Amino acid sequence: MWFLSRKGTSGFSASSTAEDVTQGIDGSGLTAIVTGASSGIGAETARVLALRGVHVVMGVRNLEAGRAVKEAIVKGNPNAKLDAMDLDLSSMASVKKFAEDFKSLNLPLNLLINNAGIMATPFMLSRDNIELQFATNHVGHFLLTNLLMETIRKTARASRKEGRIVNVSSRRHKFSYPEGIRFAKLNDPSGYNSLSAYGQSKLANILHANELARQLKEDRVEVTANSVHPGLIATNLFRHYSFLTGLVGLVGKYVIKNVQQGAATTCYVALHPKVKGMSGQYFADSSIAKASLQANDAELATKLWDFSLDLVRRGSTPS
Repeated sequence: MWFLSRKGTSGFSASSTAEDVTQGIDGSGLTAIVTGASSGIGAETARVLALRGVHVVMGVRNLEAGRAVKEAIVKGNPNAKLDAMDLDLSSMASVKKFAEDFKSLNLPLNLLINNAGIMATPFMLSRDNIELQFATNHVGHFLLTNLLMETIRKTARASRKEGRIVNVSSRRHKFSYPEGIRFAKLNDPSGYNSLSAYGQSKLANILHANELARQLKEDRVEVTANSVHPGLIATNLFRHYSFLTGLVGLVGKYVIKNVQQGAATTCYVALHPKVKGMSGQYFADSSIAKASLQANDAELATKLWDFSLDLVRRGSTPS
């Protein structure tokens, strides 16, 4: 469709693929972590980064599926450098173990792609007693980023190459609850709406990246933090909404991106030289886009940071 081909300020469009936006870029010598890399845009992000020479560590909840993706990527690209490691973002214990295991490898860390996510689940609590979508999509990535931040900083200083943190958000961040983040009612099933809760977690992804960018600029560290909207993509995120699955099957080829297009903005922000020095930005279709007023609320970002820090320090919310 014509609107998928309209180019943005970057020179790329919604129809551009991850290979298109990274064409000619040499990522040799870089190491990346990609969470949720066993399927969908996470797997495609891992494949394309590896294609460009990046050593990719795949953080996956299903290690068997992750290894199968790794084998498929290596079959198509024998030179690919990939590792699959166990990571369940809904569990703080799993996140801590992943971070410890990664550090034990003594690898540098240039790129952290916080991609994994779940969407529109029925109300559930994580094993840490946190609403599951918020726990998986935001808290797990917040903790992971904090645990790996010193490694990212050291790598940037030693390599003299800009470190980049990319949070995969969604346009759905514009449709969170009216208050944005339900700090006082996070675990309250009354008033719970699965899509609003998803929007809340995606809003949190942007607020996290923005506050992180502010702190990194203040510390004058050569590390950037940005958030991206991959676009509407037919992935297994829709599994809890059968009517959406049917709709995707009916009109998907006309309005929905494929996985190769869906991974484009993530790969663009992770690797493209045009993004150097950009931090605290929200991207869609590989160009800077406009996020919601709530997403640009600096006070809300600071409040979320302090709230999240308290959660991970205690290991759970009050019962």
